[in-house]
Amino acid sequence: MEKSRILVTGGAGFVGSHAAMQLAARHPQAEVVAFDNLARRGSELNLPRLRDAGVRFVHGDVRSAADLMALDPISQLVECSAEPSVMAGVTSSPDYLVQTNLLGAYHCLELARRDDAHVTFLSTSRVYPVGQLEALALVEDGDRFSLAPEQPLSGVSERGIGEDFPLTGARTLYGTTKLAAEHLVEEYRHTYGLKAAVLRFGVIAGPWQFGKVDQGVFTFWMLGHTLGRPLRYIGYGGTGLQVRDLLHVDDAVDLIDRVLSDPDGLDGLVANAGGGVEGSLSLRETTALCEEITGRSGLVEPSTEERQGDVPYYVSDASRAREVVGWRPQVGPREILAAIHDWIIDNEAAVRAAL
Repeated sequence: MEKSRILVTGGAGFVGSHAAMQLAARHPQAEVVAFDNLARRGSELNLPRLRDAGVRFVHGDVRSAADLMALDPISQLVECSAEPSVMAGVTSSPDYLVQTNLLGAYHCLELARRDDAHVTFLSTSRVYPVGQLEALALVEDGDRFSLAPEQPLSGVSERGIGEDFPLTGARTLYGTTKLAAEHLVEEYRHTYGLKAAVLRFGVIAGPWQFGKVDQGVFTFWMLGHTLGRPLRYIGYGGTGLQVRDLLHVDDAVDLIDRVLSDPDGLDGLVANAGGGVEGSLSLRETTALCEEITGRSGLVEPSTEERQGDVPYYVSDASRAREVVGWRPQVGPREILAAIHDWIIDNEAAVRAAL
């Protein structure tokens, strides 16, 4: 019988490379293929790591249907490819963003349809509209914003933002392309009987992430403190009270693998995935932890600048993933930041070069 084949698109990126390597270890009976165009700085550093993990790398671009259709038949597709910046298309052309996130998703779905392969689509919390998130009732709670007990919108509770949160409104071009791709996934399920699940991840963090201020902020913050680079509290009066939850990349891969392992039972799943309230930090709290871990302080200054698409508070209510999939995060915020710090120290020359 032919060996099963798991394809990870965006497989040399941060999440994709971790997924490919860990899936290869968890499923030794399968061939794992990482497919990537190596467009993002630092992704080339993952190629030796993929090879050492027994993952086959294929250089290709999801924007090219021919590149994908040249692949051997696959059994499972983990769709990690994306232009993930929330500022993409704001200060430059949206062409690469739309071509990668939307047309690329279409090409991936066509490959899955060709091979009757199961799809795990990695989406984002950015599908939730900026205006709706700005309408949340918040209170200043020490070093952070917190949700007020009474909220004006459905789909929000003391656990955070749920999948039933309103989807009407603008959400950044990045979020729009990912939501549009989610709709394509659902149409392929109903039209062609494709089995698929959608996971809406919040902020994922961990070693081998080359974080930026608009994508991978917690790694970006630790990079600043470890390497002595200046940082700014942008927006909300420069207070640093804005909050996000963070998820260790290993916990993200564990959820992906649980979905892969039950393609029939979890077909049609749409679930938020994040660290939840207990796994959340404000920028001010993140600074305190980074200073404690690195011993370096005084790097952060307030800024009156406002950034388009920013929101004061987002925490994932991952109750559905917990109840339906049996998944919950295992690594907390301090452990995540400490692991990132150790990785930077151990790989400082390569990190500096990639940045």
